[in-house]
Amino acid sequence: MTDVDVTVVGSGPNGLAAAVTMARAGLRVEIRERAEDIGGGLRTASLFDAEIVHDLCAAVHPMAAASPFFRAFGLADRGVDLLHPPVAYAQPLDGRPAALAHRDLDATCAGLGADGSRWRRLMEPLAAHSTGVVDLMLSGQRSLPADLAAPALLAPRVLRHGGPFHGFATEEAAALLTGVAAHAVGRLPSLASGATALLLGHLAHSTGWPLPRGGSGVVARALADDLEAHGGRIHTAAPVTDLREVRGTRAVLLDVAPKGFLSLAREGLPPRYAKALARFRYGPGAAKADFLVSAPVPWRDPGVGRAGTVHLGGTRATMLRQETLAARGVPTAEPFVMLVDPAVTDPSREVRGRRPVWAYAHVPNGDTRDPLPMIRAAIERHAPGFTDTILAERAVTAADLETYNPNYVGGDILAGAMTLTQSLLRPVPRFDPYRTPLPGVYLCSASTPPGPGVHGMSGYWAARSALRHEFGIRTAPALTPAS
Repeated sequence: MTDVDVTVVGSGPNGLAAAVTMARAGLRVEIRERAEDIGGGLRTASLFDAEIVHDLCAAVHPMAAASPFFRAFGLADRGVDLLHPPVAYAQPLDGRPAALAHRDLDATCAGLGADGSRWRRLMEPLAAHSTGVVDLMLSGQRSLPADLAAPALLAPRVLRHGGPFHGFATEEAAALLTGVAAHAVGRLPSLASGATALLLGHLAHSTGWPLPRGGSGVVARALADDLEAHGGRIHTAAPVTDLREVRGTRAVLLDVAPKGFLSLAREGLPPRYAKALARFRYGPGAAKADFLVSAPVPWRDPGVGRAGTVHLGGTRATMLRQETLAARGVPTAEPFVMLVDPAVTDPSREVRGRRPVWAYAHVPNGDTRDPLPMIRAAIERHAPGFTDTILAERAVTAADLETYNPNYVGGDILAGAMTLTQSLLRPVPRFDPYRTPLPGVYLCSASTPPGPGVHGMSGYWAARSALRHEFGIRTAPALTPAS
């Protein structure tokens, strides 16, 4: 490895972002990826039909549209077309019209009746300061934000809407916001889920909740192309099982969860740090269903058919109960389900009347139950006849998700429980959470700040730390396509 300055272990969005940042600084970089293909949570594959691709993990990318890393990287200039559905997300409800979060804030407020003005007061100031809000939430969480208005806007809203007093008079608005809070995959209500709801909720009315044309894999490919254009190398089917295999380079960046780091380091970590990593908590699991269908999802409420993302959780009270039970490890027959019919937003995903449908259920960590019956039932409740359109299907249990990607411990796709403390101090309480006690070794996964999401910022911040400490490079490398 004498011809390599930096080794990155793992090619998820954070590993790729770290590798791109290091290569852009003029260093010789290689990625070691255990799987046959790159991408981690950005992988796509043809599961049932060679002409139709399915997103294996992430499908919708509000953070990729908004994050500082991708704003600088310029996905559009690299041929990645982020497509926006007319309705960012929808919340079907029994016996009443669905609640819809349109890209257009005015349309959203008009549909929420008595709560329209309340929704505007909540979201409009955040959307007006969206860049500052996003930069605050995706920071390394160890410095003052550039936009001091952002914390002043966020703090009182998180306290009000993250707690039991959600501030809405109607079930439609309360359920609409709670469905977004459920993206935190944990106990509801909580301050961490409230912050998640406000971050993702306001993005629906600013940079949006887009899907990449052709599937999530195109984002990974754009990052890989830039890395290779700057001399980087990617080795797939190249697992690392011991840190000693990669310690010949000046810096090692690990896109792995704390559990994986403990395994790689074996007995090499200081006991106190190792114990802190071992205390890192993982959240509930996600159980995945992939469908190949012969028609759009036949929603009872046609408005839902215009949504890029659909939250199948029922009322606010139902979602609070189900998500809290999953966080406590209690399995239920009616978990919260999130669904995406990609061809609604990207018609190219439908070929000869056949199209993919993507769905996750939130279940206890490590759950081994087949999620297909639960997910089909949740869809049928609001889209009767859906089962009749299924041509092929597959299930991935929460336990199996960890086999697919070891960072998803027990099926935890957020790489760590989103409690308030752990959101701020992941993976362990350190001023520089990316730098480990091992010389030249850094963590760059979603288990470090700012946490989960396809934003690349954990990788970027870890790379900046490694550039500063290992190579004396304090100036951020340019990321734009022309640089």
